[in-house]
Amino acid sequence: MKIVHVTQPVEAGVAKVVLDLALAQQAAGWDVHVVCPPHGWLPAQIHTHPWPATRSPGPATLRETRKLRKLLDELRPDVVHLHSSKAGLTGRLAVRGRIPTIFQPHLWSFRLSAGLLRRACVRWEAFASRWTHQLVCVSDDELASGRAAGVTAPAEVVCNGIDTTRLRPADRSAARQRLELPERPTVVCVGRLAPQKGQDLLLAAWPKVLANVPDAQLVLVGDGPMRTEWQQGQESVLWWGHTDAIADFYAAADVVVLPSRAEGMALVPLEAMACGRSVVAFDVDGVRQSLGSAGAVVPKEDVAALGQALVARLADPSLADREGRAGRRRAETLFDRARMTDQIITLVEKLEGDAR
Repeated sequence: MKIVHVTQPVEAGVAKVVLDLALAQQAAGWDVHVVCPPHGWLPAQIHTHPWPATRSPGPATLRETRKLRKLLDELRPDVVHLHSSKAGLTGRLAVRGRIPTIFQPHLWSFRLSAGLLRRACVRWEAFASRWTHQLVCVSDDELASGRAAGVTAPAEVVCNGIDTTRLRPADRSAARQRLELPERPTVVCVGRLAPQKGQDLLLAAWPKVLANVPDAQLVLVGDGPMRTEWQQGQESVLWWGHTDAIADFYAAADVVVLPSRAEGMALVPLEAMACGRSVVAFDVDGVRQSLGSAGAVVPKEDVAALGQALVARLADPSLADREGRAGRRRAETLFDRARMTDQIITLVEKLEGDAR
């Protein structure tokens, strides 16, 4: 089996999923290649092919499509797996159904747009179903959104998975010592500092948290285009920036928060659950399916409700601990990485077999 993964994101959740799939498929004896922007994020044992591509469509899209078509003609894969909206656009234009094609949106393009742009994205996704042999959605919500938009391609839901062996409950105080964080009620938010991830909404809720839990601390882990703007006047917040030592931050937290405006199924709640930590999140796609009883789901963009849910768990650590234990059990049972990679391998094998 020769498979080519195509991705524009080379950081955060999409990149993690691509890496997990590539390693699992290579371990299964497949010939695995990844086409992506050349940022050196993949280990040396993965065959990579540089594909300069911007995150959003624009004047360079036609050139990016031609480059991708040339690469795929040279590689001659049995199956091509397109990850996220940009690869889904250029990849399906480049291939047009000539090769068995999997599209995994991770988050529909139309969920982050409005007006004319949103309508154009909806029409494209419905039209591109003819060049999609297998749609893979990461949550039931994501599939329902696609169907409502007129996407008719054959589809399966394969929930995201995380490494529950590496990510596991650890001593909170020891983690804080390693990070040099004081022993205070701690909320951790992990994510790219961008409008989709909603840290501005969390910052708007934070004064209410401090009014009720004056010694609480908020740690924002991640970097991104909005850091300079959002950081103004936020001296009480710890802006950590990017780090690869993410397990220590989950361990150090009393509560992990996901204030996103839109998701398909975010990895952060799954990672926090694996580490035995309570999660508070807005009601975006995939969150209810992820959390179960492992935290609180509050109405989307309801800043007051977000603050109240955080206060409840910081003021009652036993509640947060109970939810954390439930989350660990849930992560082991439903969201282990091996389950996700095995399901995708089975789908690819069936797709390739049907194409013979």
